Amino acid sequence: MSEEQTAPTCYRHRNRQTYLRCVRCDKPICADCRIDAPVGFQCPDCVAAGRRTMRQTRSSFGGGARAGAAGTVTKVLIGANVAVFLLAVISAGSLAAATGSMMTPLHLIGAEIGFLPGFQTSITVDLFGLEVNAPVVAAGGYYRMITAMFLHFGVIHLLFNMVVLWMLGRILERDLGPARFFTAYMLSGLAGSVAVYLFSFGTSTAGASGAVYGLFGLMILINRKLKRDNQGLYVLLGLNLVLTLIMGFSFAGHVGGLVGGLACGAILTFTPRERRSLHWVGFAVLLVVLAAITFFQTGLLDNQYDIV
Repeated sequence: MSEEQTAPTCYRHRNRQTYLRCVRCDKPICADCRIDAPVGFQCPDCVAAGRRTMRQTRSSFGGGARAGAAGTVTKVLIGANVAVFLLAVISAGSLAAATGSMMTPLHLIGAEIGFLPGFQTSITVDLFGLEVNAPVVAAGGYYRMITAMFLHFGVIHLLFNMVVLWMLGRILERDLGPARFFTAYMLSGLAGSVAVYLFSFGTSTAGASGAVYGLFGLMILINRKLKRDNQGLYVLLGLNLVLTLIMGFSFAGHVGGLVGGLACGAILTFTPRERRSLHWVGFAVLLVVLAAITFFQTGLLDNQYDIV
């Protein structure tokens, strides 16, 4: 007398009988758990294990193919700019700061002020009840060349830069990956700050415009490499440059950022695909060049005006 045979049950749903089995591990799986494979079916555990061991697809410039698809870095940069703007308005204690009609205490501390006449090497500011002494760039306040990238004169100034950052940033972040995109953005902004220090050191400047113009230069070369049409981009860039001249914006900062973006684009596009690690070497060399120019200008100002 033979024993009655019972059907196996799904390893994930013990109350379901099944004759289907995973082609990799041979575990019984029900119709809801089975995942189609090139041959037969696989269980969820084997599919997950296969994904973990699969080599990540890389983009043309070394970033993950899906890295930056959601524009995470772009959103963080926009959030940081908006947060700093609100903090500047609060520091002023007046909504007039939102229109760009006044310098807030945060601007006096963080905007790029390269040189002050009369042998004045720093600015003393009352910030939230604390007395802060902030040196100008020529007196060693090099941090201003970075902090100025996140300060804006009024909500219109902020809105304009953030709209362009949103438009271009997500595309470039998808193409380059988050790390390369962020590095190129910061280097472009720094290039704009260096240009201001060279040619407009007696002015007070702020804004993400240098970095944003860098995105124009960066995208021009990236699009050429990927054989995309740049015609619309050229028109948009030309209109922005015309507005820069008409409105009296920082021409040195905008053009400096554009040149910085072109330099970053050249590093990314002219480096052989199989030697992508050289991107970081190129970025490091560009940073050293910008630092050397900055220190050289400080030396010139020191000799001419006896700042320090």
